[in-house]
Amino acid sequence: MPLTNNVIIKLNEMTTLVEDKSNISESEVDEIKSIFKTIVESGERYNVDEIEFWFENEGSWKSKKSRLRITNLSNYIQDKYQQTAHLRVISDDECGCED
Repeated sequence: MPLTNNVIIKLNEMTTLVEDKSNISESEVDEIKSIFKTIVESGERYNVDEIEFWFENEGSWKSKKSRLRITNLSNYIQDKYQQTAHLRVISDDECGCED
């Protein structure tokens, strides 16, 4: 599945956010997680291999360690969201159930 324009825009935001591409700080990691969370909560999905490929070809991410870190974060956030999405509970008022 190719990356959508919205996902690519967010990946560009990450590129702008991270000052030292060879050493991502913990605060930057938190921001990256937040960006990926925003992506999945908006209903967008992405292929983790495509995320990795995008960062490899973007040009400014020379450090494989940093690219791998972002790829792992993207996988973690998407998997976490998918696992918890089916566990969301509807209140009794919303389900239309009768007592």
